[in-house]
Amino acid sequence: MKVCVVGAGAIGATIGARMAASGHEVALVARGAHLQAIRTEGLRFVDHVDGQSGIYRLAASDEPRDLGAQDCVFLAVKAHQLPAILGGCSTLLGPQTVVVPAINGLPWWYFYRSGGPWEGMHLETLDPQGQMFAMLPGARVLGCVVHMAAEQRAAGEVHATAGRRLILGEPDNSESERMRALAQRLRAAGFVVECSRDIRREIWVKLIGNLSFNPVAALTGYRMDQICADEQLLVLIRAVLTEGAQVAARYGIDVGMTPDERIEIARQLGAARISMLQDLESRRSLELAPIVGAVMELGQRAGVPMPTTRAIHALIRARARALDLPAI
Repeated sequence: MKVCVVGAGAIGATIGARMAASGHEVALVARGAHLQAIRTEGLRFVDHVDGQSGIYRLAASDEPRDLGAQDCVFLAVKAHQLPAILGGCSTLLGPQTVVVPAINGLPWWYFYRSGGPWEGMHLETLDPQGQMFAMLPGARVLGCVVHMAAEQRAAGEVHATAGRRLILGEPDNSESERMRALAQRLRAAGFVVECSRDIRREIWVKLIGNLSFNPVAALTGYRMDQICADEQLLVLIRAVLTEGAQVAARYGIDVGMTPDERIEIARQLGAARISMLQDLESRRSLELAPIVGAVMELGQRAGVPMPTTRAIHALIRARARALDLPAI
């Protein structure tokens, strides 16, 4: 396959490096010093999950139009970067190109082909005017939930630190040939891949974890294992997990697990420094809208009180302001 990863940061570079090692023709869209390092020295990828490492000489650009039509495009940018990115991705799309948003939080396409009373709904926090659908037709999208941890430790250097699980699913929950074909190639590249007939439930299972753990990590500076070992913090985590599950239920999704069962999933990431903590430490914009804001908007529309989530949201926004960081 010809594969392009738009956003060659921690997760994007992990996908790109493993696909390249499996024999696919991989191109990366990156920027700044990271792009320059990849161009001049290659992408240094260290895989702590299986003990492998290597340097990958891959095509890389800050302009998607330089890379031509692809068979598969992974979107691994921050959610707030998507509106600026999607318009330039049209040159990556051939007749059968599938686009896989490997992003955090509630995806902008969530209500596309969802059926029921919310079909086609746009959230103010994500895509109020439906602009992203105008730039990228929903039929291109194959849903993806990422259960991995990785870090960009230097320009051109990415470390995969935990997990290799990807969940794929069609927006209409069908079992498609394109999903099966991509799953087979990802498995051959070393990922543990599941094909879901209920991708929105999988989104919520991850989302309530991000909703609870990510802001707490950024506020405390704790790794995942440190949060999971602190019983006082777990009181807060359980409260936010419960509120998130209640919102999901109002939109027809049963996450199918207790707060403590969801915490056990988080424990599997071990000593990972999760994404919002990495962003805060690197003084990057915090992804609050797709991870927290969208859930609060859905909760407000459904009449679900979320006092603990709203309190933590206020604290992390204040923390971002104190550091002069955008909290998008």
